Amino acid sequence: MLQTEQTLFEQMRITELEIDFRKSLFSFTLADVRALQSFKPVIEENIDKIVDDFYGLQTSVSEIALLIGDSDTLARLRTAQRRYVLDLFNGVYDLEYVNNRLRIGLVHKRIGVEPKLYLSAVHTLKELIYAEINNSVADDLQNERIRVAIDKLVLFDVTLVFDTYIRSLVSEIENAKDKAERYAQSMESKVKERTQQLEELSQTDPLTGLLNVRHLQEIGTRILRAAQRRAEPVSVIYLDVDDFKSFNDTQGHRSGDEVLCAVAQAIKESTRVEDHSFRYGGDEFCIIMPNCREDQARDNFIERFNQNIKLHLNNISLSYGIVDTGPYDYDDANTLIHKADQKMYSYKRAAKLQQQGSVSMAANDIKSDMPQSASQVGTPQTAITPTIMHSIQQPQGINKVAE
Repeated sequence: MLQTEQTLFEQMRITELEIDFRKSLFSFTLADVRALQSFKPVIEENIDKIVDDFYGLQTSVSEIALLIGDSDTLARLRTAQRRYVLDLFNGVYDLEYVNNRLRIGLVHKRIGVEPKLYLSAVHTLKELIYAEINNSVADDLQNERIRVAIDKLVLFDVTLVFDTYIRSLVSEIENAKDKAERYAQSMESKVKERTQQLEELSQTDPLTGLLNVRHLQEIGTRILRAAQRRAEPVSVIYLDVDDFKSFNDTQGHRSGDEVLCAVAQAIKESTRVEDHSFRYGGDEFCIIMPNCREDQARDNFIERFNQNIKLHLNNISLSYGIVDTGPYDYDDANTLIHKADQKMYSYKRAAKLQQQGSVSMAANDIKSDMPQSASQVGTPQTAITPTIMHSIQQPQGINKVAE
């Protein structure tokens, strides 16, 4: 149920049993009720004087005068105070009476009346009522009974008013706490998001968007350990843009950056979700492929890569080397990457020799041993053709030279 659909005593769970209990705490009995009712005619006759004197004293206090503010507010307060004083002597102190007292406390809290000002006002009102009792009741015993009864009832009222003060303060604290928690959660989410962004930035090459080489060893080791537990092979592909320095010198660094980004995009489009692609440095790239053999990497990745790179680049060739490890014996990450690097460079050297025609036998061996998958993507020519992917399978003599 919404708070606005409940009365104040319902919100504060005050029942008739609770009211009776509170009255008993102050020993407020039926005799006290009768004493107050006996004085009701006198109060009704002098109510205007009591209210006038009360606000005359109250407005003399600068803090209270500032809270009241204007004559219209003062007029409304006079009416409310008149009703409050008359209710003290009505003899009916039920749930409706309690609800009105709770509302007084709520209004006082909302307009900023501090407890010290409220208590001083209560004291002032009691003194004015005592004065009327002394002036009107000659019987000392009856005089005392009325004074004691009004004392008990005013204390009863004060507890109700302070309950609303406390409840309001608790609500403010809870609201402030909720706001602080929401703010903290928001900040935590922002910090987490920013931390994740920074982590991604620290792991990502800013030019190509691939992983950077600083995390190659860590990620490679993690992949190899996982592969060992599952007895799966791991392949590493090492890619290099041919004659990139010469291209940079002739075409400019901006064009060189565009080539690197195009290669990186083709790598992204050609790899699987579980693969990890790195810019190793300069024009070199490294791809770690879990649960993948060398022949699978060549037949699947290289084929896809060759198709994708043609969509982005012309007149650029790349060399690659592929090695695998497992599923029985495993190289460590550094060894595996070094082997792929060496295979790539051994082919690059052999390809240059073939192009130059300086080692004709080696060139003929390379051509005759070229696998079908490599021949499908093109054979090295003197003139650079679009996206030539060079095979890393070399004759035995070339492998030995590389080693």
